[in-house]
Amino acid sequence: MSIDKHACGAAPTQATFRIRPVAVGCALLIAAAAVSAQQQTQQLETVTITGIRKGIEAAISVKKNADNIVESVSAEDIGKLPDVSIAESIARLPGLSAQRVAGRAQVISVRGLSPDFATSLLNGRELVSTGDNRSVEFDQYPSELLAGVNVYKTPDAGLVGQGLSGTIDMNSVRPLNFGSRVVALNVRGQRNSLGAAAGAKATGNRFSASYIDQFADRSFGLVLGYAHQETPVQEEQVGLYEPWSKLGDGSRPGVAAGTYYSDGIKALRRTGITKRDAFLATAEFRPTKDFTSVVDYYHTKAHQEDTANQFEVNLSGYNGNYTPGLSITSPVVNGNNTFVGGTASGLYPLVRGMYNDRHDTIDAFGWNNKLKLAGGGSLTADVSYSKADREEVSLENNAQLPPVGSTAPLDTLKFNFATGSFPTLVPTLSYADPTKLFLRGTIYGSGYGKTPSVKDELKSIKLAGNFPLPESMKGLFQDVDVGLNYADRSKKKHQPEGNINVGSQGDTAIASDLQYAPVDLSFAGVGMIPAWNVPAAVAKYMTFNPSETSAPYLIPKAWNVYEKTTTAFVKGNIDSEWAGLPVRGNLGLQVVRTDQSSTSNYWDSNAPSGSNVKLSANGKVRTDVLPSLNLAFSLADDQTLRLAVARQMARPRVDQLRSGIEFGVDTATGKPGASGGNPKADPWIANAFDVSYEKYFGTRAYVSAAAFYKDLKSYIYTQKVDGYDFSEFIKGYTPPTSCGSTKDQQCPAVLPTGTFTAPFNGQGGKLSGVELAASLPLELVSPSLKGFGIQASASFTHSSIKIKDPESASSVGDGDIALPGLSKQVYNLTAYYEINGFEARISQRRRSDFIGEIGNFNGARTLRYVVGENITDVQVGYNFADTSSFKGLGLLFQVQNLTNAAYKTYASTKDRPLEYIKWGRIFLLGANYKF
Repeated sequence: MSIDKHACGAAPTQATFRIRPVAVGCALLIAAAAVSAQQQTQQLETVTITGIRKGIEAAISVKKNADNIVESVSAEDIGKLPDVSIAESIARLPGLSAQRVAGRAQVISVRGLSPDFATSLLNGRELVSTGDNRSVEFDQYPSELLAGVNVYKTPDAGLVGQGLSGTIDMNSVRPLNFGSRVVALNVRGQRNSLGAAAGAKATGNRFSASYIDQFADRSFGLVLGYAHQETPVQEEQVGLYEPWSKLGDGSRPGVAAGTYYSDGIKALRRTGITKRDAFLATAEFRPTKDFTSVVDYYHTKAHQEDTANQFEVNLSGYNGNYTPGLSITSPVVNGNNTFVGGTASGLYPLVRGMYNDRHDTIDAFGWNNKLKLAGGGSLTADVSYSKADREEVSLENNAQLPPVGSTAPLDTLKFNFATGSFPTLVPTLSYADPTKLFLRGTIYGSGYGKTPSVKDELKSIKLAGNFPLPESMKGLFQDVDVGLNYADRSKKKHQPEGNINVGSQGDTAIASDLQYAPVDLSFAGVGMIPAWNVPAAVAKYMTFNPSETSAPYLIPKAWNVYEKTTTAFVKGNIDSEWAGLPVRGNLGLQVVRTDQSSTSNYWDSNAPSGSNVKLSANGKVRTDVLPSLNLAFSLADDQTLRLAVARQMARPRVDQLRSGIEFGVDTATGKPGASGGNPKADPWIANAFDVSYEKYFGTRAYVSAAAFYKDLKSYIYTQKVDGYDFSEFIKGYTPPTSCGSTKDQQCPAVLPTGTFTAPFNGQGGKLSGVELAASLPLELVSPSLKGFGIQASASFTHSSIKIKDPESASSVGDGDIALPGLSKQVYNLTAYYEINGFEARISQRRRSDFIGEIGNFNGARTLRYVVGENITDVQVGYNFADTSSFKGLGLLFQVQNLTNAAYKTYASTKDRPLEYIKWGRIFLLGANYKF
């Protein structure tokens, strides 16, 4: 085994790390190679393993025996995956990374591609989601109810619902795989280091119970699982307005022209609670050794309620037209010509309450039947149904110190955006007294609200067979899989919204019975501000009548998308020898036919009054052919060389396929134009090549080095397309009778083509990367290190693909940007110690800067530059021995986000911040009990 020590020793050029996991990973590769040379003729011991090592070795076994290139996470025991969140466990795998949302690892990027490019399965079946897209929010799946996760980095023809970057398959336990009844209980209490605020607790809890049993002489098995979680929502944030713009002469008095400047800043303390209850049931029936029938049901119900109590000030001079206006003194401008501090007067700040209440429900049902045939082979029939519902309410209250007559209490604030921590804004006036703040028509109105909802439904049926080839035909292939899968999916979104107006009583202070304890914004220099019950204030003092049709821009926000996908596949399974070298794998073909369509209303501003709302319905049928090849060569000394070639596909985002548009005709030119979705978008397609070298030490340890290359033939991004055919939208259109400034000119006839701004397939590009990984119990290096072990990985990804995203131009600019989700470097390191029941583990996951995807106030997707993160978690536990009177009991202490790492976003350059957020450390103390 040859290792390039110079390459391993090269340090990253873009960052300096106190701990360099890549160096550790490379050192492990070298050490393991030395161990390999010393132990080539040694027989590894067979021992009984538990705890951390049990999960690690089970995952290594999956990786080693797979025909595809696979990464795996396995539970250490029933109800004991290695992390609190399944997303965090997945994010520690080589080549994978997580983006935090509300402090939790939630969405997963595989090999430097955004979550859009990966698909997620539960027990091999595609999942619905409660978001606007296909991306699964993994924090809705409790780790306590899962047996493990397999991530397929290379596809095969039999893998239905595969993604372009990878396929993430979460698996629950099968009861007949166990030899006896098992009952497992898990309880934990938790606390957030930011503490309680605004009536919201800093404490939470988790509880889970699993029951596994077998009946009728092991012909019937049952799994029942329940998991409950209450997690406090605690957040400190400072955010600046986007975009950071280059000032014109005199536009912001006191700041020189050409300076980059943000027009506003806010500081907030978010508090609340997230609750989730999940239930899993599996019944397995095996009346004979040749027939197995398995029924799975999964249900989760999640509820998050939180309020952001917020102090905000506009820095553009917009203060309700009160005098004196904006004036900035002692401006601080850095060497990058960015305004990073100073004193501003003539400001009229707001105190705001931003409330969100979200309910998510997911139900997934599956029934799988497998019959082994007398002559070998098998037949499989699988039926599944899943549904996701999201109901949400977002409300906003705005309050100010009221004016006295024509005089407003304008304020002077000191700013510092260059602190390396929270940007600060220090007011002169006090905003701590709730009796002096009035709900009123502020510079941003008195409030706004939305009530979005999403329904996602998926029905599928799969018929497949495995047939051994006759002896006379066996050669390269031993047997063949053939199958057909049909899936029918519909996703529907509604988003009524509208102004929240002060009622007939006029401007009013919020009564004391609706007030919470004040929140402290001292981290941003603001001090104390009031916090109140936002929905109660809306109900008592204000009016809110959300609508989908009260304004033209609201109408296309409601849409329906439909997909009917038929997948036929054939796969030859390889188990042979080439020139005396054992080889296994598969060669196959998928043919995927998709009938996609969408319906939505749109507003035609040029139509006669009363007929402005019109229906837009569109779609297309497309067929894709996806060949794939996976080869695993078994080399001497437990070494494996893998090669894979495939044509890969990812369906467009669901919200990109919407037919909702904003449409109109320029009466002066007769040219039509629109913006919105594109139901005719084609999928992302890539030709991919993978190679992986793996050295195993039984299932105790491994080292690997892999490389991949993807040639994306197209990429979907928002573009302005001229010459778009609007014939179906202008049928019956009659130009107005007069045009021009004097209204005496004849309006031109409408043109058939115009400009359409929507997601279109554009030019693709190249994506490539290298992944190094090692999992090693250190006793293989020296017996004195018994109990110690390390898992490490380092991934380096490069892409030539550049895209534009006009919808996110305010944050990422209107020029070319890199692929969303792409971190050029991703590192993971876990060090553990386990002996005589004692367990200790510290894990670090680090990724370099990337472009992340977030939801903005309008409920739409937007992109932001995100500063690379370094998240460290710690776990310590003790499991009592089988000889102890406490047999089956384990105690556990965990700390998530040990360093309270901040989440930071910026515009173009890091001295132009957009968000600086801290979610606190999470402390968990609990116990596990199994009998």
